[in-house]
Amino acid sequence: MKILQRLFYLCLTPIFILALQGCNPQNANQYSVKRVSDGDTITLTDSSGADVKVRFACVDAPEIAHTKSEKLSKKAIDKDQFKWGNQAQMRVEQLIKLKGDHVTLTITDTDRYGRKISEVRLGDRTFVQEVLVREGLALVYRPYLKNCPSAVAIEQAETEAKSNRRGVWSDAKFVEPWAYRRRKN
Repeated sequence: MKILQRLFYLCLTPIFILALQGCNPQNANQYSVKRVSDGDTITLTDSSGADVKVRFACVDAPEIAHTKSEKLSKKAIDKDQFKWGNQAQMRVEQLIKLKGDHVTLTITDTDRYGRKISEVRLGDRTFVQEVLVREGLALVYRPYLKNCPSAVAIEQAETEAKSNRRGVWSDAKFVEPWAYRRRKN
């Protein structure tokens, strides 16, 4: 009987230790930030050290210049788009620097490039997409809003940004990122 009792305690002890350490599924979706690619794309590192490319769910941020010719462009539409795109990228970098480089993802899909489409929250639970939209540095991307668990918060943030003419909403010449990409192709 004592052998069975000891065996029972030996089996249960690891389970209790894991429970006390807060072993839960949420820890599985925590990542450290490796790089901010632009205003709506980041590269993370998972717990095994592998890179994970993430495209922000629910939103579309203005484009940044990628090629040398884009960087040297004199076209007003390019300059305007890249100005806002750079501001969005810098804001994401700033948020990560201020709040710590660990994020939690709510993955909603994978795109054709293999990026994880995700809602991204910082260590203090700040919802990155909501901040960008509220500040007028990203727009609600309605074609994919149905897959966005926080759609209501994102739409409310955009309504607030528009009514207060924040960011891109203060710029009469701004072209939505999806319309800008269509013009380029």
